[in-house]
Amino acid sequence: MPQQDSHARTALVVVAHHRPDSLTAHTARRAAARLEAAGYRVDLLDLHAEGFDPRMNVADQPEWGDRDKRYSDETHAHMRRLLDADLVVAVFPVYWQNVPAILKGWIDRVWNYGFAYGRSKPRLAGKRILWLGLAGATADDPVTEGMRTVLTSLSEGIARYCGLAHSTIGLLSDADGRLLVGDAGADAEREAHYAAFDQRAREYVEKFLADETVTA
Repeated sequence: MPQQDSHARTALVVVAHHRPDSLTAHTARRAAARLEAAGYRVDLLDLHAEGFDPRMNVADQPEWGDRDKRYSDETHAHMRRLLDADLVVAVFPVYWQNVPAILKGWIDRVWNYGFAYGRSKPRLAGKRILWLGLAGATADDPVTEGMRTVLTSLSEGIARYCGLAHSTIGLLSDADGRLLVGDAGADAEREAHYAAFDQRAREYVEKFLADETVTA
């Protein structure tokens, strides 16, 4: 890993896939590498690998009369990582036109009342997020536009509601799931397909970083 300046900004890369050899995990690693090249210190949060429990529980249930409620130690640790990040990149497969349960549960428990919302000055104000969703559908499949609509609603209903300065959807279609990283059986056509896929993912990250330069 390259040497990072102690004053470098931090990017929290959140991965929501159970397989480390998946295209989703591969895309997250490439995004992390690009962020490091841009000068960020990357905090890679692999929800499955870290054993995050997406289920809501009594300790993390909001209490509307107490916005300073002390949530569970696990949730508090994730809140700190989110608070320490200048930007967030969430990388996930699109399941039924939405984010996977583990990512939704992370939002439910961590982006909680009194922390992410419920204050006159949101604690996440000024942060930026890129949602990189991998979809098996092709770009010209009518369902793809529905996915984009749902994810845009997620962006508006969560990120902007919590005061983030910028929220971007990066929908990566044609992620058919047949490629595992290191798959020796990949033929030339498939290799070209996934090289183009990697390029589209990189372009989303590049544009996200460029937008920061423009709006800073």
